[in-house]
Amino acid sequence: MPQLNPSPWFSVMLLSWLILLLIIQPKLLSFTTTNQPSNTLPTTTKTTSWTWPWI
Repeated sequence: MPQLNPSPWFSVMLLSWLILLLIIQPKLLSFTTTNQPSNTLPTTTKTTSWTWPWI
């Protein structure tokens, strides 16, 4: 069963991880977010309960 032989596939896996970590990841992390996070706390609105007419 050739699929159990890790020799040809280990180098492919290692190369793909190196490409991901060294080339693709820095390019993805360099993108800036469109909405910068703010330090303000979200405001909570006071909601009133619904009065059901059949109760």
